[in-house]
Amino acid sequence: MTMLQPPASLTDIVIAVGANLPRESGETAAATCLWAVDELGRIPGLSVVAVSRWYESAPVPPSGQPPYVNGIVRLSGRIDPAGLLARLHEIEARAGRRRTVVNAARPLDLDIISMGDLVRASPDPVIPHPRATQRAFVVLPLRDVMPDWRDPVTGQGLDAFLPGVADQDIAVMKATPAD
Repeated sequence: MTMLQPPASLTDIVIAVGANLPRESGETAAATCLWAVDELGRIPGLSVVAVSRWYESAPVPPSGQPPYVNGIVRLSGRIDPAGLLARLHEIEARAGRRRTVVNAARPLDLDIISMGDLVRASPDPVIPHPRATQRAFVVLPLRDVMPDWRDPVTGQGLDAFLPGVADQDIAVMKATPAD
């Protein structure tokens, strides 16, 4: 886990990173996640503040898909939510993601989890992510990079969500994705 000090005047932006298929060019899901962190750091106006440990998790909802590599990237900066979503979709497309059916296996998935204390029901993207606190693959890595994070809707901290995700199949990866 890498931690840097964010400038106080900028917004904390939390992005979930996940993948469970290799890219068309052959990179593993883990390598694609690392590539995505670099790509997030290239978005104008944003800088990477911290990257969580990497986790391996079973797909949610359960399916016959391979396990996912998941992590959280904490960014700092200012960007319009719709503009950020468009940039995330561009990065996913460059990784080979094709949007077919909901919850399909994919070479890269990038989700906006939160943008400071912003609460936004419409237009897309909905912020905070409506299912973030129900997913161990978000809650556990988020605890790595922002242990004091609070859900902007409920005001609850991460510890309040741990019992609800305790039965989900997830483990810290023993080796870093670059190994």
